[in-house]
Amino acid sequence: MTRDDVVLVGVDGSAASLFALDWAAAEAVRRGWALHLVCAYALPSFAAASLDGGYAALDDTAIQEGAAAVLAEASGRVAGCGVPVTAKVHTGDAAGVLVELSREARLVVVGTRGRGGFADRLLGTVSSALPAHAHCPTVVVPLRDAQGHRLPDDAELPHVRPVERIVVGVDGSPQAERALRFAVDEAIAWGASLTAVSGVPVGSMTGVLAWLPAAVDHEQVLSDVTEGLNVVVDRVLEGKQLEVRRFALDGTGAELLTEFSAATDLLVMGSRGRGGFAGLLLGSTSQAVLHHADCPVMVVTQRCEDAA
Repeated sequence: MTRDDVVLVGVDGSAASLFALDWAAAEAVRRGWALHLVCAYALPSFAAASLDGGYAALDDTAIQEGAAAVLAEASGRVAGCGVPVTAKVHTGDAAGVLVELSREARLVVVGTRGRGGFADRLLGTVSSALPAHAHCPTVVVPLRDAQGHRLPDDAELPHVRPVERIVVGVDGSPQAERALRFAVDEAIAWGASLTAVSGVPVGSMTGVLAWLPAAVDHEQVLSDVTEGLNVVVDRVLEGKQLEVRRFALDGTGAELLTEFSAATDLLVMGSRGRGGFAGLLLGSTSQAVLHHADCPVMVVTQRCEDAA
């Protein structure tokens, strides 16, 4: 698959999408990539009794003009950022449009508090359609201030923090190793520090660990996980000049990554997710982190294999 060096950004006119746009612009500048802005809308058809069971579609002229105005505002906001900027209105489901366009992009970026646009579809009940099915990594940017507080849609947008600290979750799965590769690339591009974290709930002994004997040595479990973490990190770092800190900690991946998000500029994680139409949701860890993280979160799935 041939990919363009483009950061794809979903905008809907909300403060959240504009803040995500600011983050995407900073990423594009750092990478030397272009920006492509997208605003999508879909209109339902309503049954019209007078048409004997047929359907009457709404005139979408006004909405299309509104979408064009949203793109004009967004394009003007990043016009001077120093990278090429293009924009286009699309008809169709917002998440579906971005998923399709992600086939030829390096990265797709959305905010988390839109008004019925990308963000609501991303974290609503259909919630993970975009990051679960995108063909390149998805970055979800929460509308929060520097202290991690959620901001209302009418708040003054804070400045985007440069990516200086990155944390990636690693659990030994192929998805996590794929995420680690993207995290390494991000750290090198930004000159950022990178920390790889494995979560092992040895204290609560939940999940698979619940089957272990009560007398098991918890420190030995953490030591074994650390050894496995080192093997994976060293393999990914082969031929690259980057120091990566590694920690195997007591706790679940969701708990640890969410906690780290308060002092991190970017979280990176893989997702097992479930394939097919019936499996629109990401894995439970990814869902939990997306809902609660204080910083932007990059989700990397199997579909992102050739996006690097």
